[in-house]
Amino acid sequence: MINDPRFSPAGVLAPKSKADFAFIMHSLSWLATDGTAAIVCFPGIMYRGGAERKIRKYLIDNNYIDCVIQLPSNLFYGTSIATCIMVLKKSKADNKVLFMDASKEFVKVTNSNKLTEENIRHIYNWWHDRKDVQYICQLVDASAIAEEEYNLSVSSYVEQEDTREKIDIKVLNQQIRNIVAREQVLRDEIDRIIADIEEGGDHE
Repeated sequence: MINDPRFSPAGVLAPKSKADFAFIMHSLSWLATDGTAAIVCFPGIMYRGGAERKIRKYLIDNNYIDCVIQLPSNLFYGTSIATCIMVLKKSKADNKVLFMDASKEFVKVTNSNKLTEENIRHIYNWWHDRKDVQYICQLVDASAIAEEEYNLSVSSYVEQEDTREKIDIKVLNQQIRNIVAREQVLRDEIDRIIADIEEGGDHE
């Protein structure tokens, strides 16, 4: 099938057991010059080497990838994995790829997650605006992607927000000193109570 006009431009076939890029190349071959395709993908195709890397290189070097969107986990029936959407265009206005982390855009419904109309609107607006948004979107030059060995993982380009609690070490040390001082007060009180009991026992 390497001579199939859908697949031959990339010069390599997608692995038989991991055929996501076969669907992507098929969709691209049928895409109108001014059309847009959005394809749900397994995240592994964004960073694996071999034939998949070569196809990513072809897509980036020819400026076909418009956007890569990281979706929340547990959206689809039968799998809990966090999938991605690859958006393809043949007539882009720039030579950049928008990477979007939409993994927090969901509501919990029983044992699965769901995209609400509001979540979908957020994702669409970020894609439409095509701008950097801290912790959500990063517009990356194709040359920078090439330097990253054509890795298309969203986490490689969008900074993750540090949600860990920030601790003021000075405040923490003062709290520890207060606890130690309070502990000493309690010990002194206990010692006095025991001394009173023992003294009372001596009088009996």
